[in-house]
This record gives sequence, C-alpha cells and structure tokens, in this order.
Amino acid sequence: MTDSNSNISSTPLPHAGIIRRLAALLYDGFLVTAVWMLIGFVLQLFTGAGTSTLVDGVVHTDPIMDAILFPLMVASSGGFYILFWTHSGQTLGMIAWNIKVESNDGGLISITQGVIRFLAAWPAFFMFGLGYLWIYIDSNGDAAHDKISNSKVVVLPKSHRPF
Repeated sequence: MTDSNSNISSTPLPHAGIIRRLAALLYDGFLVTAVWMLIGFVLQLFTGAGTSTLVDGVVHTDPIMDAILFPLMVASSGGFYILFWTHSGQTLGMIAWNIKVESNDGGLISITQGVIRFLAAWPAFFMFGLGYLWIYIDSNGDAAHDKISNSKVVVLPKSHRPF
C-alpha cells in the first residue's frame, strides 16, 4: 500500500500566497476565539461573574482578572499554533486551505522555530500586514515571519490527505 503523502517532499511545492494564508488564519481565529471563551468561562467559575461591571455601556473588568486572562489568552493561542505546526505542520484552517508550514529543509518545524514563528507573526500582522506583504517582495514568496523562523508555507497537492 502506498502512502499518498510519501511523494510530497520529492518535488518542490509552491509557496502559499497571501489569500490562502489569511483565509486559514481567519478559520483558525474562530477556533482560538472559542478557546478564549472557554478560558473566560472557566475563570468566571472560580472568580464569579461579579468581576465585571457595565458603566455607561462600557464593560469595566477587574485589573487582576485582566492580568490573569491576557497571559492565558496568549499562551493558549501560542500553544494551539505551535502544537499543530510541530506535530503535523497544519492547523485546522491550514488543512481546509490545503497549506502546510514546514522548515526550509522540508520537514516539520521544531518547537523553537514554532515559538519564533508565533512571536514574529503578531507584529507581521498588526503592523498593517507589512510582514505578510513581504511575500510580494521576497524572491521565494516568504512572509517576514517565515524568514525569521527559517520556515515556509507551501501549497499541498490536491491529492494530499491530512488524515
């Protein structure tokens, strides 16, 4: 029996464009938001719902809750991406859009590469997308966080099955 994934590394795969990357990011954003909602719910089970107040249409949260919630949100989103990238090379959004992150040698990225990639992707996105727009300048079609983490995002062949 032949594995349909065995021939992926034999030929160079095209680098993913910005539309596929952002679409996968949008899909993953829904999943990460659901995880954040679950974290907030669990925190409220421990602290009670009285830690937030509504004043003139603006929600004011307890500063201690903010100090707890924000690091948990960053850690959970980092864990989500790094776990998927290092174990299969694909998040669920990347599976849907048939793209995969891999190291420059074609293998899975390491945890260190994943951490660097995650930390570098935030400014790449929030600085008006300049890190993603680097795709159009780079000769290989890599984004800024691809370069920094020595990784690349490739488009998988239509015959590829992730499971």
